[in-house]
Amino acid sequence: MIPIKYNLRNLRVRWVTTLMTSLFTGLLVCASVLVFGLVDGLMHAFTVSADEQKLLVLRKGSDNEISSSIDGETARNLKNLPGIAVDSATGVPMWSAESVTIQSKARRGDTIEVNLIVRGLTQEGRTLRPGFRIVAGRDLRPGTNEAITSPSMAARFQDCGLGERLNINGADFEIVGLFETNGSTAESEVWTDWANLNAARKRPEEIYSLVMLQAASPSARDAIVARVKSSDDEFKELEVKNEKEYYQSQAEAMNYIKWVGYILAIFLSLGASFGAANTMYAAVAARAREIGTLRALGFGRRSILMSFLLESVMLCLIGGIVGCLVTVPLNGMSSGTQNAMMFSEVTFSFHFGPRVLLQGILLATFMGLLGGFAPALRAVRISIVQALRER
Repeated sequence: MIPIKYNLRNLRVRWVTTLMTSLFTGLLVCASVLVFGLVDGLMHAFTVSADEQKLLVLRKGSDNEISSSIDGETARNLKNLPGIAVDSATGVPMWSAESVTIQSKARRGDTIEVNLIVRGLTQEGRTLRPGFRIVAGRDLRPGTNEAITSPSMAARFQDCGLGERLNINGADFEIVGLFETNGSTAESEVWTDWANLNAARKRPEEIYSLVMLQAASPSARDAIVARVKSSDDEFKELEVKNEKEYYQSQAEAMNYIKWVGYILAIFLSLGASFGAANTMYAAVAARAREIGTLRALGFGRRSILMSFLLESVMLCLIGGIVGCLVTVPLNGMSSGTQNAMMFSEVTFSFHFGPRVLLQGILLATFMGLLGGFAPALRAVRISIVQALRER
């Protein structure tokens, strides 16, 4: 095998070409990793929300909370089902009847309105969200027109900042606190007390959008599901799903973003590969006598092929590593997109963890192999006599 220091020396000697090709590759890898981080952060928002022990009860035929409705009596009957977990701190059943509505609000610095979710829930509803905690201000007080939301929503939407007033169906709700829920989809919502939201919507009847339950065990969960599904009485108009199924269906509706990202990465890879190929073709042409000398010294065609492939991969990896490192400071940066099922904004944070960065490195390696193969093949096909005659 040809020593690696031979390739390193050539990269150093041709430092201008190396720098330009690496920068070009780095930019394309950076763009691809940004897309990978976007997809990973978006999928994380749905995945962290999913718990197979939690059950969502909706009106039969409703594929989301917005189109569902459950009357108050039926919601309370669900609370009495055996197998519902009990909060160890309060002794209260882990059951939450909630209402969800869509409001059109403008983003900060913009006049175009997009949909955001406003959720009315009880105190028990907070315990059913993963890692709920107030990070600024305080929690809302039931019976008052107060609301809480996440820092990402406060930064993205007008009237959602701490101390600001958000108009919901003509009633002003003061934002008194900001919360986090481990990056779940709950951070894409504004929360208020159910009774106040119902009053703002001017609904005299007790109507909920969904009921959320925490099962005490997997067997209890299966029993609750069977009870609701087999019911021909008060639950006959309802259907029940565990959270994992529900959010998986929402994540699948967002799959187009993932496939667009992968297609974009493929095209960017092809572009970088052409850049690497041009550089390596020039290297082969300039080092023909070196190739002939290596052949004369006894290095076989395979060794030369592997050497030029390795040099091409190293060239792209330099840029790939730089491109990946550029994205690291952006880890956790908040963004948002449209939820295809809920027709509302869903916020998420970019994730540039080890898996995403590894994808970027593998992409750079692929660029190097793809771009270096043809020039390396040309190098090994040069005859010794022809190579030694080159000047």
